[in-house]
Amino acid sequence: MKKIEFVLLAALLAMISAHSQAQSAPSSLPEFEVASIRPSGPTQRELNGLYTYPGGMVVCKGCTVQYLIMEALNVQPYQISGGPGWINLVRGQRFDIQAKPPASSLSARSNPAIPKLPPNSEQRRMLLSLLSHRFQLQFQSTTNEGHVLYLTRGRKPLKLDPPADKNAFPWAGGISGGWLGGGVRGEDISMPQLAQRLSRFLHCPVFDRTGLKGSYDFEYRIGDEQNDNDIPEILRLAMKGIGLNLASGRGPVETFIIEHVDQPSAN
Repeated sequence: MKKIEFVLLAALLAMISAHSQAQSAPSSLPEFEVASIRPSGPTQRELNGLYTYPGGMVVCKGCTVQYLIMEALNVQPYQISGGPGWINLVRGQRFDIQAKPPASSLSARSNPAIPKLPPNSEQRRMLLSLLSHRFQLQFQSTTNEGHVLYLTRGRKPLKLDPPADKNAFPWAGGISGGWLGGGVRGEDISMPQLAQRLSRFLHCPVFDRTGLKGSYDFEYRIGDEQNDNDIPEILRLAMKGIGLNLASGRGPVETFIIEHVDQPSAN
């Protein structure tokens, strides 16, 4: 190979490598037909509310950009880093969004029973496309081996009940519905959903290995509801109390590093 050809090839490879460092949403992603984005006004007190409606409509109330990224990628806060301060999950600038999918999409035929149900996979990809086009989002993704937890069957009998309301919003949290002091309660929640919920509290991936199908109600009390100083320990005790177990292990941990994001373009 001639020297000039080698130099040109090296330069081309360097350009390709640099371009691959920062990722944006692939152009093949589905898109919303119409999307309105506005900064949340002073009367909008809701923080990070995302709702799905029949016909595929997605409505976001008081949502920060980090929260929108979490929903689009279906990841937890600990999996996202970087980016300017105005996208922060809690303290960042908030936006109200209304987005409607095209009539030809599968989402246009969706009929969620409860607005709080999470977006489906197509709606998540549409949201990622919106973030790419309207917020100019670019990110890096990496997967490394790290600390994970596996939700498994324990040695004690299962204390899981059939859901009292099969149309209830799948949820798990504190006994009184707030923080995890005093124990854990779950409503109409499947084991994969419970694992994902635990992941957020425990700040590491939790994978369902229970083999249990369907959804369940459960409740396990641990002392005073103000006893919320050691959340991981409370969760371990609660899972053990309902016949499950959280086992430590090594597994894939995916992370996303925000490379670039702008204020949204005009409607």
